[in-house]
Order: sequence, then structure tokens, then C-alpha cells
Amino acid sequence: MAVEDQVPIAKEGYPFIAIGVAITGLCYGIWGQGSAIFPALLTFFCLWFFRDPKRKVPQEEGQLVSPADGKVVDVSRVEENRFLNKPAIKISIFLDVFNVHVNRVPSAGKIVDIAYNHGKFLNAGVPKASLENEQNALIIETSSGKTLVCIQIAGLIARRIVCWSKKGDRLDRGERFGLIRFGSRVDLFLPTETEINIKVGDKVVGGETVLGLLK
Repeated sequence: MAVEDQVPIAKEGYPFIAIGVAITGLCYGIWGQGSAIFPALLTFFCLWFFRDPKRKVPQEEGQLVSPADGKVVDVSRVEENRFLNKPAIKISIFLDVFNVHVNRVPSAGKIVDIAYNHGKFLNAGVPKASLENEQNALIIETSSGKTLVCIQIAGLIARRIVCWSKKGDRLDRGERFGLIRFGSRVDLFLPTETEINIKVGDKVVGGETVLGLLK
């Protein structure tokens, strides 16, 4: 199913929303309208948090789209020694609780490996979260033979990383592959020759904002 055809609420949100509706109805039925306000607000928050809006994915050859909604907190050249074992361009995107938390692949390609690591739950906005926090890495090989690494990182409040894809899957640019619940970060490692179009402080939209161009 294409990104544009997805239901506007991620399926992981259904239990939270259903529980919220049930508690709201129970409070209203037993104690009246006033008692239902707080659970109703929490239910609306869950609806907002798990939203999965349609996105218009750019189609120009070589374009890399943002894997997440949020704010760019790092753009730098680093030595990526965990998965690539060579220099790379690192782009880090911080997601607060008000951002859409559905993650999308930055480029069409094949998932050649997935690596999940348990870790801490530090504030996802700090640099050491990239190494110390609980995380899930997708290693993606494009049709042109380029290798990208996209890492979902849990945050201070986030306690569950969800990945719907598996090793061997072929995904289209902008296709949904998972989400992180309640505040998080996504790190992207790209070839050093990639032409980067964004900078620290930019706000990006998952599946739509073009981060750069693969050379």
C-alpha cells in the first residue's frame, strides 16, 4: 500500500485511543461531565500523537527525503564505525511529542540488515543519545549501490521503538517503516559525497522535505 493510501491513524494508536474512549465514557456515566474532561483530553492527545497524514513524496532521481518530522539538531561529518566503517554525513532529527512519529525511508532500496540495541532513555536531543539510547538501525542499499543507515532512537519519554519492516524488504522512497512512541530522535548516515540541502535548526517533514541528493 502506498504512503498516500494509509489510514490517517497509525495502528499502534488504536489501543490507547480505545482505552481513552472507554475511560471517558465510564467517567461521564458515573460521575458526570466534569470528570470526563481529563480522560477526553488524553484521548484527543493520543489521536493527535498517532496521526499519520498523507504525504506527497518527491520523485526526482536521487533525492533523499526526511525519515521523520521534527527539527534538525545535527549535520556533520563523522566516522561511522558501527555499520559503515567509513566516514559519513550524519543528520540528526529530534521529534518532540507534538510531531508526527511515523518514520519513513529516505530513499528507495533494500533493507540489507536491521540491528536493534537495548540502551538508556536519555533526552533524545543530546548528542550522546545517538550512542547510548535504545535504538533500531536499518541498513538500506539503494539501486545505485549506495548504503544508508537510518536509526530510530528512543528518548526520555519514548519507551518503545516499533519497526514494521524486516531484513530483505524492498521499500519505496517515503514508505512507512515504523514509529517511536512519545518523543524521540532519528539519525541518518549518508555517503560523504551526498549534496546536503538542510542545516541545523531547520524544521523537516517526514516523506516530503528533501534533505539532499545522492551523487
